[in-house]
Amino acid sequence: MTIRTNTPNPLDNPPVPVQAKLAAAWTSLMFFVIYVDYFHLYQPGAIDQIRGGGIFEFDITPTLMTVFLVVIGIPALMVMLSMALPARFNRATNLVVASLYIPVMVFNAAGASSDWAFYYGLHIGVEVLILAFILRSAWAWPRSVAAPATTATSLDSEPRHTPQQA
Repeated sequence: MTIRTNTPNPLDNPPVPVQAKLAAAWTSLMFFVIYVDYFHLYQPGAIDQIRGGGIFEFDITPTLMTVFLVVIGIPALMVMLSMALPARFNRATNLVVASLYIPVMVFNAAGASSDWAFYYGLHIGVEVLILAFILRSAWAWPRSVAAPATTATSLDSEPRHTPQQA
């Protein structure tokens, strides 16, 4: 015979709201992207190329820097939007933005040499996994259960109203 106690498991995990999962995933993606960009500076010739006014095949211009700002600003904004938007818009926004960011992350391999294939494959793989988590979390957003419909009542079953006392 086993005796059950009502003591909670000390490792019990309370459910985490979908909004918190999404915000955490976007935050994780942000940190990862920032560090990958930072580690890129350690690649031979990267700083010299930047000092020469170029990044990959692109000239460093205000337009390019604005594009970079938008590319990194959207996930930063998604951290806040994932916590602030109403559920329906939140779900749709996360599905659309995460879907659009998968090709953006894969584009990071453009111009990579075969010497760096594992590095690029690994960081793009992690970024895509985080985006897949965002897509899955948003797609599987729990639906609220509608209250059951009440049966129609006849006039005979209406509650009696008593006159109020003065």
